[in-house]
Amino acid sequence: QVNLVESGGGLVQPGGSLRLSCAASGTIFRLATMGWYRQAPGNQRELVATITGFGRTNYAGSVQGRFAISRDNAKNTVYLQMNSLKPEDTAVYYCNAKYNGESWGQGTQVTVSS
Repeated sequence: QVNLVESGGGLVQPGGSLRLSCAASGTIFRLATMGWYRQAPGNQRELVATITGFGRTNYAGSVQGRFAISRDNAKNTVYLQMNSLKPEDTAVYYCNAKYNGESWGQGTQVTVSS
């Protein structure tokens, strides 16, 4: 089991930026595919971005070119840099780790509003 703790959410105006962080416990971090997902009220949880242990990234079409996922294996941390934020990006953002099992963080709220 990997423990994941997200931070960095908050309220931002449209066009603004936020950086989310996810700190992971455990020694398997380097081997895990890490991801960010989000869930808006009334919607299903959806993929935002993933990054493999080798650094290969994948993005949802709705965030391509605006968001960037990265990882620091020395710090057991994965980041999501979010730029040019839109009101439709408002959601609870969850960190995910996939290895031999799967773990989720508790989520952090991101609200984009003027």
